[in-house]
Amino acid sequence: MSKELQIKAFERLLIIMDELREQCPWDKKQTLQTLRHLTIEETYELGDAILDNDLNEIKKELGDLLLHIVFYAKIGSETNDFDMADVCNEICDKLIHRHPHIYSDTVVKDEEEVKQNWEKLKLKEGKKSVLEGVPRSLPALVKASRIQDKVKGVGFDWEEPHQVWDKVQEELEELQVEVKSGDQDKIEAEFGDVLFSMINYARFLNVNPEDALERTNKKFIKRFQYLESKAGELGKPLMDMTLAEMDVFWNEAKKL
Repeated sequence: MSKELQIKAFERLLIIMDELREQCPWDKKQTLQTLRHLTIEETYELGDAILDNDLNEIKKELGDLLLHIVFYAKIGSETNDFDMADVCNEICDKLIHRHPHIYSDTVVKDEEEVKQNWEKLKLKEGKKSVLEGVPRSLPALVKASRIQDKVKGVGFDWEEPHQVWDKVQEELEELQVEVKSGDQDKIEAEFGDVLFSMINYARFLNVNPEDALERTNKKFIKRFQYLESKAGELGKPLMDMTLAEMDVFWNEAKKL
């Protein structure tokens, strides 16, 4: 599709947003705050579509998210704080400023140097910490991953994967010590250290921990639902089955 057609399609969305905001009772009542949880939900739905590699669903979910962006900009324009042009220009200016190797005479040798320059530029923009860019409300697993990415950008990182694995082993040993002590607060603290170090190790393996865990979630759900369906065929509730009986169907599911 040509740039002209893409611009026309976006203009059509802006017009529809204006009409909905003026005429639809539900759309008229929405605020930045009431839309927030819906935007989070739409983001997760897009994430599901990406994990499933469902391109048609990705297209639909991107549309839903784009609607939310346009909606926020419309609300902002009503109070004269910002509009869609301000939003677009803001991100354009940021991209140009943070890509001096494209829009200026800075030379970089690889992707890693681009990331390092990105973090340095953010600090020059007035941020006091490289971790300011990590949202407070991120889920803990994703937040840990982003924290580690950020500090890596300024050189705070392990040098070799085996060093990270040694740290995982160290944290596991410390966890076992606290498990034996029975101190629940210390057990939780050490368990958190184990998870944090495992997420760090995943980064060295080029594995996205969120994607890896969700992949396992989906695999477990699929196998468990197979187990439920087989129990249904027998007319026997799962709670009345022995673990050995359930294992038969579980092992069948693993082979599918």
